[in-house]
Amino acid sequence: MWRMADYDLTRRPRRLRRNPAIREFVAETRLHPADFILPLFIADGIDAPREIPSMPGVHQHTEDSLKRICHEALDAGVKCVDLFGVPREEDKDATGSVAVAEDGILNRGIAALREEFGEDLLIMSDTCLDEFTDHGHCGVLTTDAHGNEVVDNDPTVDIYCEMAVAQARAGAHIVSPSGMMDGQIGAIRKALDAAGFADVAIMAYSAKYASKFFGPFRDAVGSSLKGDRRTYQQDPANIRESLLEVELDIAEGADFVMVKPALPYLDVVAKVAEISPVPVAAYQVSGEYAMLAAAGQNGWIDYEATMMEALTSIKRAGADQIFTYYAIEAARACNG
Repeated sequence: MWRMADYDLTRRPRRLRRNPAIREFVAETRLHPADFILPLFIADGIDAPREIPSMPGVHQHTEDSLKRICHEALDAGVKCVDLFGVPREEDKDATGSVAVAEDGILNRGIAALREEFGEDLLIMSDTCLDEFTDHGHCGVLTTDAHGNEVVDNDPTVDIYCEMAVAQARAGAHIVSPSGMMDGQIGAIRKALDAAGFADVAIMAYSAKYASKFFGPFRDAVGSSLKGDRRTYQQDPANIRESLLEVELDIAEGADFVMVKPALPYLDVVAKVAEISPVPVAAYQVSGEYAMLAAAGQNGWIDYEATMMEALTSIKRAGADQIFTYYAIEAARACNG
């Protein structure tokens, strides 16, 4: 007679872990090269790639080196890059005017990549002013009723609209407003449509936290920021406002929504993935990357295995796309 007690069900999970082949066979979460978005920096006034000290292996690029690394990315299976511009210090001003100029460093970089790759590589562009303003904030400044210097939302959104159209004209497939201004997605969508760029998509930085994990990025773009961005980026203590921001951005026409940073905010990624009808991205930011890279350089961790574990956790939480400075290496690891 068959009896339940005759069978040791406690060993069942172990049987599915006994060798690499079976672990791969039953894996619930799989990374793919097309999941990754590679953030890149193009800098004005340099004649050779310049490594960013706080981000080992990551560089500010010239136009030529930018094209080379994009070829590497595409060959590895990475289909999208996200481009940031680093202007010369003397080109910065209070309104970030070089951000909208056709001959500004970011728009030149976009145009060079579009000419080189056409439709083969998706070109995303950062649509924000912090790299371009002499004060380092994500918008133009004004003084409030109490005499405090604050970012002026509506004039900033107007400039974002100009930036988005300029980037689309240069060849961007996707614009990514990252400044966290109220109403920016709807305004940019209207501006793009009115300018004849209805096919240009918007990656909304919907849940962008005022995080200390951004530190190395500010080295990467030569940020002039003094102070912080807590009045317009989100409080790390909160999640409800993130879900509200996501809902608002989707209602305004966002084609993707994003959570940034990723690893310290996996609960937010998971919640956003539950409610979003559009693809959800997560940004493994400079501080996340730098910590793992530094620990790997010191021999404290197995760098590649730990990085792939971190990326897998982001995908497992619900991210459809992952921004990571490790994109090329991760894509190669996925390919075996």
